[in-house]
Amino acid sequence: MLNGFLVYSLEELPYVIIALLVAFTIHEFAHAYVAYKFGDPTAKNQGRLTLNPKEHLDPLGTILILIFGFGWARPVPVNRSYFKNPRLAGVLVSVAGPLSNLFIAMLSFIIWYGLQSFGIGGESEFLQNLLNMMISLNLLLFVFNLLPFPPLDGYRILEDLAPDHLRAKMTQFEQYGSLIFLVLVITPLDRYTIQPIFNVVIPKLSHTLNQFFSGLFL
Repeated sequence: MLNGFLVYSLEELPYVIIALLVAFTIHEFAHAYVAYKFGDPTAKNQGRLTLNPKEHLDPLGTILILIFGFGWARPVPVNRSYFKNPRLAGVLVSVAGPLSNLFIAMLSFIIWYGLQSFGIGGESEFLQNLLNMMISLNLLLFVFNLLPFPPLDGYRILEDLAPDHLRAKMTQFEQYGSLIFLVLVITPLDRYTIQPIFNVVIPKLSHTLNQFFSGLFL
């Protein structure tokens, strides 16, 4: 029965859970770390500058990624008033999360092909499945979080890059944008909006990285 409600099979769940813990934790830690480096201690003071997964997991976001294939962690609090250059720091803090997921995916490719080049790990089904899940899930989160919808990082980046008059309008739109985004994600409309992006961008990105690292190691 549970299989019917999950986008992943029961056999995949152990790998999904491990990959999620790593992906969400490092994603949010990256936000907190960059914000702290730019002078904002808010996340650190709230215990979010940590690699402890329980401080970063969002129950709804975790459930949605198991059911629909994409979700989110608990957002790191950021106080822009601490930044000397709020726009630049804001962009870098926002982009740090998705880039951390891309880094994890690339590191997983490096580990896999590095082991292959030494003749290690080829017969380990667990390792192969785990690294495949680390790659696919982190590439999904990389692309997903760059979508220009609140509360995702892509929206925050656009908000910091936008001129002041447009930013004010975006702030007014934000509460409705989050609702629109949820409708697009959890209804059949995702077949015409979100899914086409994933069905094109993620496979091409995965193929490109695979070709690059296989050529580098093999």
